Amino acid sequence: MLATNDRTGPSRAAARRFTPWREMLTAYAAPALTAGTAGVLTGQADLTLAACTSIAGTSAVVAFLVATWLQHGGRPRRWTTALPRLVLTVLLVIVTVAVAAGLGWLAAEWLPAHTPVHTARRLQRLRIDLPVSAALATTIVTLRWRSTIAKPRP
Repeated sequence: MLATNDRTGPSRAAARRFTPWREMLTAYAAPALTAGTAGVLTGQADLTLAACTSIAGTSAVVAFLVATWLQHGGRPRRWTTALPRLVLTVLLVIVTVAVAAGLGWLAAEWLPAHTPVHTARRLQRLRIDLPVSAALATTIVTLRWRSTIAKPRP
């Protein structure tokens, strides 16, 4: 019997199709349930609200964007399959966290200073919620994506 890198076997590997919409749904449901439950159990209404909005919403959007970008029309980019899994994950996490941190700063600092939107505690949460959610979603989606593609042949 030939040794392969696929530990799941042909039937399970075919069942693990990578689709951006499925990643998006999972990325929304998981943090909404976990952070929402923690908010309810600890009596933190702001955490419960953030779980379903900024935390889960950011995770879903980032997961969909990263998954769609990685899919690249069903044909992955050569460098995304050639890089080691950890290096690819770290690179994508750095990019998504930087963008999410910029958006969090924009919403928490710039928006109240330049628009009629008043500074609220919920807006201040975005400075942490967005980058953390982006980092987790990117890491999970990238690792799941890499587990579903075949290794490139040299």
